[in-house]
Amino acid sequence: MSLLMDVGADGVAVITISNPPVNSLATTIIAGLKEKYDEAIRRDDVKAIVLVGEGGKFSGGFDINVMKRVQKTGDKSILPDVSVALLNDTVEAARKPSVAAIQGLALGGGLELAMACNARISTPKAQLGLPELTLGVIPGFGGTQRLPRLVGLSKAIEMMLLSKPITSDEGRKLGLIDEIVPADELLRVSRKWALDIAERRKPWLISLHLTDKLGSLSEARDTLKIARQQAARIAPNMPQHQVCLDAIEEGIVSGGYAGVVKEAKIFKESVVSDTAKGLIHAFFAQRTTSKITGVTDIGLRPRPIKKVAVIGGGLMGSGIATALILSNTCVILKEANSNYLQQGIDRISANLKGLVAKGTISNDKFDKTMSLVKGALDYSEFSTVDMVIEAVIENVSLKQSLFNTFEKECPPHCILATNTSTIDLNLVGARTNSHDRIVGAHFFSPAHVMPLLEIVRSEKTSPQVILDLMTIGTAIKKVPVVVGNCTGFAVNRNFFPYTQSAHLLVHLGVDLFRVDRVISSFGMPMGPFQLQDLAGYDLAVAVSKEFASAFVGRTFTSPLVSIMMEKGRSGKKNGKGYYLYEKGSKPKADPNVLPIIEESRRQVNILPGGKPIMVSDREILEMIFFPVVNEACRVLSEGIVVRASDLDISSVLGMGFPKYRGGIVFWADSVGPTHIYSSLKKWAKAYGAFYEPCLFLEERAKKGIPLSDLVASSGGAMARL
Repeated sequence: MSLLMDVGADGVAVITISNPPVNSLATTIIAGLKEKYDEAIRRDDVKAIVLVGEGGKFSGGFDINVMKRVQKTGDKSILPDVSVALLNDTVEAARKPSVAAIQGLALGGGLELAMACNARISTPKAQLGLPELTLGVIPGFGGTQRLPRLVGLSKAIEMMLLSKPITSDEGRKLGLIDEIVPADELLRVSRKWALDIAERRKPWLISLHLTDKLGSLSEARDTLKIARQQAARIAPNMPQHQVCLDAIEEGIVSGGYAGVVKEAKIFKESVVSDTAKGLIHAFFAQRTTSKITGVTDIGLRPRPIKKVAVIGGGLMGSGIATALILSNTCVILKEANSNYLQQGIDRISANLKGLVAKGTISNDKFDKTMSLVKGALDYSEFSTVDMVIEAVIENVSLKQSLFNTFEKECPPHCILATNTSTIDLNLVGARTNSHDRIVGAHFFSPAHVMPLLEIVRSEKTSPQVILDLMTIGTAIKKVPVVVGNCTGFAVNRNFFPYTQSAHLLVHLGVDLFRVDRVISSFGMPMGPFQLQDLAGYDLAVAVSKEFASAFVGRTFTSPLVSIMMEKGRSGKKNGKGYYLYEKGSKPKADPNVLPIIEESRRQVNILPGGKPIMVSDREILEMIFFPVVNEACRVLSEGIVVRASDLDISSVLGMGFPKYRGGIVFWADSVGPTHIYSSLKKWAKAYGAFYEPCLFLEERAKKGIPLSDLVASSGGAMARL
């Protein structure tokens, strides 16, 4: 981590930011920039300044570790005064001009630093953006003021509120970039620009003083009003969007400097907000998943996986195959007969055509990608595959038979993977002698879209196999999370009480559609009943049996789904579930399910005194999620995950738990283990063992220990992994 300044014979001081891998603006870098600028301004041999980043990147922005420290200590004074002390009073106010020489990327604080310079020269295709809102904060180094003045108000709002970067080529058209040059010309042209500005051959522009792209005050206010309405609709629980617009509006109404001052104040406040704490926790949690003791730290190198066999061309198998071929991995898709095989190939084709329609891939890419799939009805080509993944129905005998065949037909190095969502790996591989090669590769539906890959290891799975699967997972743009072996593994096991809690509430008299509304308002993509419609009732019945068998005495089962199926309802599959599904329309609550619900309530007969319970929306939320937290505590105590943060990011990426709440364990700690424990004890007494809190939760609630603190984990369970 360093800053170098070299003054050439032409009188241009080149200041180089060096902080690999993305030249983040750590506090020492920011302090060093101030020192180097002060020195350059003092020196008589310096006429102008060029800022550049080392290693082909300008700067990826402010060091997020600093914000993490502020959140931990509560000390906002740790945050450096960049907006005023460095960018306003030093860079822009300097009597010597600055030029930013941009290569690779200029994001967040990196772009804000570049915008404070008097010109910006870039290489082609460099990424430019202000993604701060994804971390729960707003641009804090003048971005809310300078970007609108350089690219126009509407475009700037779009880039900030959607955290949507642009390329330098688009930036050139918008006025953010002054010239685009090849990489080997970047420094030469930037130096010339700096001298031309210093000697008045080019205009000496200060972006904070520009107003021509802001429009009239009334036009700006209309634009901001529309943006506020859109933000309220797409991000109702994330306040950073609205306060970002507050900062932008202050600059338009009261001038750029006033906007910078307000922005700096809001930025510091937003760093310690609950939203920022949750999002920054999730940011680090996702990056930590790549570190597995005994796997990634013992000097192993991943083996190449060039060809993968996928068994089953249904929705899941075709999605897995799609994800693989999009990363240029050859796939053999095997099915039981030619009809099923063609359906599987057609599903893969439809997945890719959807990407073509969105502009994600070209028609040429479609053809090349489809050419990587080969159909098969037998195992004749399995001797050349590096990995096989079965994606058939949740049937233990079928899976055991398949793995017995894999062991015979696949080469000795081949990874034998199952996409089962619930079944114990030891059961799956019971008929084989290759337990070191057996691993769970649990994708989430739709497999080519959902970002999580749950890698399930048994006590016998080799570290090499785990590393290889982590590598292929990253190659297909998934976030691999390594978990232990049990029924449901980490994510589905953690969340099996989610749907069961919702069913229990309905059988206690709570309106089914109200439950979905409360959960959606909390930030889940949809409520548990709409999710059940989407996932399918057959799966719901099969999975509930697995959990009821594995966790005897602490599950809640109801006949509701079975009755729905008897009445000809299959969820979204046939357009009739709890909701009605018509093409081109949003799902509509179907009042015709109310008699079905009443029938299920009569069969279960658990209404206290025969009357529906009276609960607030908050109680509904807690009665659904606190049992999930309770199961998370069991998962933690049994060492099913390496870290609590792994469960957090899995809940976000696999179940759609709101990222801005940090994940299930992080959220539980923010609510308070004591409140969760006491609530569960109360409900267990009133409604039964389903709500009974586990020992891990009880210990932490009584001792005031966060659930995420696994140092004192019961029985040393974490050490076993």
